[in-house]
Amino acid sequence: MKTNTLKLIKYQLRDVMRSRWGLFYLAFFILITDALFRFGGSGDRVILSLMNVVLLVIPLVSIMLGTMYVYNSREYTELMLSQPVKRGEMFSALFAGLMLPLSATVAVGIALPFIWNGVLFTHLAALGYLIGTAIILTTIFSALAFMIALLTEDKTKGLGLAVVMWLFFAVIYDGLILVVIYMFSDYPLQQPVLIMSMLNPLDLARIALLIEFEASTLMGFTGALFQRFLGSTGGLLTITGVLLMWIALPLSWGARRFVTKDF
Repeated sequence: MKTNTLKLIKYQLRDVMRSRWGLFYLAFFILITDALFRFGGSGDRVILSLMNVVLLVIPLVSIMLGTMYVYNSREYTELMLSQPVKRGEMFSALFAGLMLPLSATVAVGIALPFIWNGVLFTHLAALGYLIGTAIILTTIFSALAFMIALLTEDKTKGLGLAVVMWLFFAVIYDGLILVVIYMFSDYPLQQPVLIMSMLNPLDLARIALLIEFEASTLMGFTGALFQRFLGSTGGLLTITGVLLMWIALPLSWGARRFVTKDF
């Protein structure tokens, strides 16, 4: 990585780490995880309970903080672009300066209670998979936040669009799938439902976690389809590939928009 990019990333990391939202975000995951242990949860039950927190809270926080981060960095971005700094380097620094602290905060906040409760190594594989999924979701929704903020000049509209996008993926989309299943119940829907699930990163992350944890009773229709038609290993590899595409596509679009945008 180029020297200018590394310098910009270091500055962004220092700037983000000085903000209070990072401490609140870290404290939230520490308190939630520790509370699950204190209310009688074993390591396996805590991980399953954390799965719901990861799937709801992380996308919301990532897309909201990411959108505000881009808008609030506007003057800094204009100043840096007036210097001999390439736009691609600036975009990489801005994205890394947001995504890396968010990911580290989630990983540390979830792992610390497992350490002081003495069950880290007992559930290391499952915990690592959960944290890995959390980091992927952080990256996806941070990329979507950059895309929204670079698309919309107005801050209020951008934040509203971020909330709507989170609601769509977290709540509305599953309802649409249920409507399709109900309306076309007389037709073979296995492949269409699989394709529809791939269009929602939250569905894919949930299915991947449930397949990995072998929680068949919680999988639902789409999760059962992935396990039935693709098998455990094949399904996980397919889901991982599609999730990586969910990172690459909005991030590449945002990078192109950033390079051509008139600041």
